[in-house]
Amino acid sequence: MNRNDRLIALLIALQRNSFTASQLAERFEVSVRTILRDMQSLSEMGVPLYSATGPGGGFRLMEGYLLPPLQLDTQEALTALFALHAVTRFGDSPFNRERWTVLDKIRALLPEETLRQIEPILGKMHLEVPRRSVRSPMLPLLLELLAESRIFRTLYRSQTTRRWLELHPLRVFAAHGFWYCEAFSPLHGEARTFRVDRMDELHPLEEEGDRNKCKGGQAESSAAPRSSLAGAAGDSSTDEDTLLRVEVPGELSAASAVAAAAGSSIPIAVRLTYRGSLLAEQDEHIGELVEQVGDEEWELRFDCPAAEWTWAVRFFYGMGLDAEVLSPPELRAAVASMAASVLERYNEDSDSGCS
Repeated sequence: MNRNDRLIALLIALQRNSFTASQLAERFEVSVRTILRDMQSLSEMGVPLYSATGPGGGFRLMEGYLLPPLQLDTQEALTALFALHAVTRFGDSPFNRERWTVLDKIRALLPEETLRQIEPILGKMHLEVPRRSVRSPMLPLLLELLAESRIFRTLYRSQTTRRWLELHPLRVFAAHGFWYCEAFSPLHGEARTFRVDRMDELHPLEEEGDRNKCKGGQAESSAAPRSSLAGAAGDSSTDEDTLLRVEVPGELSAASAVAAAAGSSIPIAVRLTYRGSLLAEQDEHIGELVEQVGDEEWELRFDCPAAEWTWAVRFFYGMGLDAEVLSPPELRAAVASMAASVLERYNEDSDSGCS
């Protein structure tokens, strides 16, 4: 930090509180002698400073002295605008309008020279956030309830059902282009992560009668029945299993190879644990298409280029026990082959006496 920036920062700090020379030296990582020289310079510039001795003493500004608003140096302006640009990359946020107006206000208040220095950098520096088309209209209300530590019930939507859930919110966060609410769910008996864009209604719980509405309550399904692929895979809906479906073309059997060459897709069905469904949502390309079809089941459909077959094998193998490929058999065999190769390597290490 250069001297001019430090002088402005000293004034901003002294507007909020009083500080000793030692405290200021530690804060700005300079010597006490440098701070004393800075205080002398501020006094010579007409800043009404005085020092008090004894407990609670230190340098202070005269009562009523205020700095003009928004004294930002170049790096601070770059930090603020970069963070705001990152927020604008989310398809939805609790401050959709404000994220643009505050950008305009900061730009209008910054000196032209500062803008000339930071605009070229902002144009080439980005925080990568996947573009999602989903909207989260309940997000502002959710933040209010979270700030008040209020338990609430939500009408949570899946592909085939809508039902009321009681949730004890812990935090709200953005990741992979989605907004999530981490909350304790009495129904599941644990803290889970819920997509905010799937919350159709939110109501704070105040009375015991409100809680009773959440117990086993389920609204009518407005989605189409589950497809035959789910039936072929078996309706296994334990607490640990969810269902993910992915269509990936690849060079597999003769029939599959012909389909891939023709540009067709090859359906893939994968069963995931709860953790596995969250991992799938993290993918930039397929995450938005994950659909919940039951209490413990999710589905996903998309067309993948034939060149991505290797990606599919490695992706589902990398999920370990959080994923089980159900179809096609070629993908299941490819994942099994990769697992067998890893097992063989570690068996060799064991046979040779490696520990």
